Amino acid sequence: MGRMPRWRTDLGEEPLHLRLVRDQLAVEVPGVPIQQDAAQVEHHRLDRKVFRLCVRTHISNGRINIMDVHTRHQMILQALRQRSPVQVGELAAALDCSEMTVRRDLESLERSGGLRRVHGGAASVFLSAEETPYGIRALEASDAKATIGAAAASLLADGETVILDGGTTAMEVARALRSRRLTVMPLALRPVFELHECPGIKLLLPGGEVRPGELSLTGGLTEPSFSQLRFDTFVMGPCGIDVKAGITTHLLAESAIKRSAAGASQRVIAVADSSKLGRVAFGHVCDLDEIDIVLTDAGADQQRVEELRAAGVDVRCV
Repeated sequence: MGRMPRWRTDLGEEPLHLRLVRDQLAVEVPGVPIQQDAAQVEHHRLDRKVFRLCVRTHISNGRINIMDVHTRHQMILQALRQRSPVQVGELAAALDCSEMTVRRDLESLERSGGLRRVHGGAASVFLSAEETPYGIRALEASDAKATIGAAAASLLADGETVILDGGTTAMEVARALRSRRLTVMPLALRPVFELHECPGIKLLLPGGEVRPGELSLTGGLTEPSFSQLRFDTFVMGPCGIDVKAGITTHLLAESAIKRSAAGASQRVIAVADSSKLGRVAFGHVCDLDEIDIVLTDAGADQQRVEELRAAGVDVRCV
């Protein structure tokens, strides 16, 4: 009987499946429960899109490229943003994998709330009053969000007092602030975990109830935190930016928090990837004239950008 093929990787001694789980978590949070599929979908900006595995058998030596699950999920969600529904066969051809693999990916994304399976494929699940789970949103437009986060950080001067919203784009702003000297009041716990050990960051917490999954702070204890304080900048992460509807968010409780934060700040910077432009969510936060700058990515639809600019909004595509 021949020797079994031996697999080795160029990723070190740590088992590949453990590395995938660890690297794909957005932050490591001791004591905070993680949903079953969060490790599969949450993103920490992997530089490698494809893992290259070295395969050695008793017959021949060779190399194969295997797209990791994180990248496949990203591409599936991107396809659904462009057209819904999409068919399993189309996805398998685009991803260069089997239909069985695509079906497993669709099952995983459906469990995580990222899509709805239909006969022969999958459909988008965007609803105005229901937010896509954080782990799924962390997969979407991750490179664009990182660029927007860095651009937002560059607009903040050392010494400023800043309110930092929750959400995946605001989380990228937090990552870009680690070496800065600022006073920051986060409206969610994830930025706290990112910034609490940074020597130049002074953290203030508003209080309130922690929203499961999202880890944002809401409730009657949160709004009064802004009544006695005045901030230089509020970095807001809206769910929708529309010429007619203005700034909107999915959760009514969060719309009140964002409104209070904007009222306590001299300047409001909205950070949103291009998928948010033209989108309308359930809860109205404020009109466009209350926003000083909108930062979005270079892939934004130019017609929507020009409509916002015609309405007097300073839109910057980065």
